[in-house]
Amino acid sequence: MAFGLMLVLEGVLPLVAPQVWRDTFRRMTELNDGQLRFAGLLSMAIGLLIVLVVK
Repeated sequence: MAFGLMLVLEGVLPLVAPQVWRDTFRRMTELNDGQLRFAGLLSMAIGLLIVLVVK
């Protein structure tokens, strides 16, 4: 269920604003490893916070 919801949420931006999604993805490929790791950590922390609040 959670994986399906994640896929739905991940698909919203490419559906609604494909050019913005493309530009954002392009900028992310230019980040160094440390910046990408921080973005991943931040994403995980926000996701965990959402899970804890909803639960």
